[in-house]
Amino acid sequence: MKHHKQLERRTFLQDRFDILIKRQRSGTATFNELTELDDIVNRDPAIRESILVEMQELDSPPDDQPPVEVPVIDPVKKRSLFDIIWSFINRLFIAEAGVPTAVLI
Repeated sequence: MKHHKQLERRTFLQDRFDILIKRQRSGTATFNELTELDDIVNRDPAIRESILVEMQELDSPPDDQPPVEVPVIDPVKKRSLFDIIWSFINRLFIAEAGVPTAVLI
């Protein structure tokens, strides 16, 4: 008695998606085929979900490497009108105090 492989139900879009992905990975896909692939991914929620899961698996770091710490950048504080006027006055007095009197002849 032969043991047959279990049949799998596939839609036309799933078959076409597999063909287009193989062509894309081999680098032989044309622009029209890539456009069709994009359209299939946007139209079929099951295919889109499988791609998102695959992308998350690729983005996760391997178990043997510790995760890389990303430095947090503090947001830029917006200067108030008072801060702008205060810095202008400070620069004005620093510029006057820093100029030697011998040069002003």
